[in-house]
Amino acid sequence: MQSPRLLFSFLLFLGLFAMTLRPVADPDFWWHLRTGQLIAETGEIPRTDPFSFTVSGRPWTAHEWLSELLFFRLYQVGGYGLLILTFSLLMTAAYGLVYLHSPGRPYVAGFVLLLAALASAPTWGVRPQMISLFLTAIFLYLLDRFSEQGRWSWLLPLPLLMMLWVNLHAGYFLGLVLIGIYFVGEGLKLALSFRRRERHSVKRGMFLLAALLLSGLATLLNPHGWRILLYPFETLTSPSMMQFIQEWFSPNFHQLEWMPLAVLILALIAAPMLARRPVPLTGVLLAVFFGFAALRSMRHVPLFALTAVPLLAAQLAALTEGRNEVSGPPRFARWLNPFLLGLALLAVGLRFVFVLQEQPLTESKTYPQGAVAWISENRPKGQLYNTYGWGGYLIWKLYPDYPVYIDGRADVYGDEFIYEYLRLYAALPGWETKLEKANVHLALIEPESGLAYAMRQSDAWQLVYEDSLSVLFVRK
Repeated sequence: MQSPRLLFSFLLFLGLFAMTLRPVADPDFWWHLRTGQLIAETGEIPRTDPFSFTVSGRPWTAHEWLSELLFFRLYQVGGYGLLILTFSLLMTAAYGLVYLHSPGRPYVAGFVLLLAALASAPTWGVRPQMISLFLTAIFLYLLDRFSEQGRWSWLLPLPLLMMLWVNLHAGYFLGLVLIGIYFVGEGLKLALSFRRRERHSVKRGMFLLAALLLSGLATLLNPHGWRILLYPFETLTSPSMMQFIQEWFSPNFHQLEWMPLAVLILALIAAPMLARRPVPLTGVLLAVFFGFAALRSMRHVPLFALTAVPLLAAQLAALTEGRNEVSGPPRFARWLNPFLLGLALLAVGLRFVFVLQEQPLTESKTYPQGAVAWISENRPKGQLYNTYGWGGYLIWKLYPDYPVYIDGRADVYGDEFIYEYLRLYAALPGWETKLEKANVHLALIEPESGLAYAMRQSDAWQLVYEDSLSVLFVRK
């Protein structure tokens, strides 16, 4: 590998892959894993809630059932290591697809891609959302190729991919949005130009409309039928999810981890002013739509990053045109380049080993392992009130012996139940009566919570386990 351009590309993606490697920490991962096990063992997709005692039997749209089955099968075969490796490859492949249709390769596109990856890094992990990220990148690649060449064959895979996507994650709706944006872009081109050479926009628009309709029909091929079409809107209009679930919050630019996103946004604004190069109309629509989504919710930041890379790379490539050429490799490159590549591969391997070794420590620092061990050993009787973020972990560790009070499936519990949970967690007046009415005899919560303070003062509750992360109370 004597070409510096090729070496740069290899090192870039090895670095990106190493960045994506991280321990499993997402609180929803655990109930996804348990759901995958349930599907694998029963051969059926849950239609109602099986995990809680508070809303047991309530209808549940398990829209991520195929991702959850994938989680469990990967865990069965290779444990955490295979899960981490698979999702790191998915994320790296997503950025690779964006890189392939970005101008200014390898250097300009590479540095823009690195900035976009840094902007997205806070949201990475072993999560179904990363599957949506990968499929979004595929859709963008195919639609961009169609936009450049006008060949309808680039659109053929979209409905087939949609059949898969709708069973993997509710982010499938993004696929329809992307096709719609390209369709609107072609329509605006036609409306804004009366030149004969723009008439091809009519044909392209018809192809895109057909792809949109077929992809829309493909979404119906799922276990929940037409109801799956309502799910994304129900999530986006849930007040409690937007107010209390952190990943739906706007990025906090006072935090250092979101500075790359700020730089990416500012660069996307400044670069066209400096380069004075026209920005494709469809690119503007993509940047505006996903930019707004990213500013509204941090979970949408990676999607914005995918759409921003080709636009920013094109502008910066125009600015640096003729200046980014690198002379041929020196004589010593014959041994230096393989050495650098080998060193990078070694570093990635060591990073993977370190992440696997860090997994138990991450769990112990994030989840109440000690309290769960105490419950498993002492088997106290009664229903369990638990912290929201620990519900998934308890489902993995204690189900079916101890159904949870609440977990990360906010759509199952509903807004009013979540507000009630928060009132109890803060120990507002009447908390004792409400817990008694719910037949709660155990409470696993954080030591600094309002409920923990109230229970310490109450004669009705006894502290039976405590560490720096959690406290466990039993009703006397």
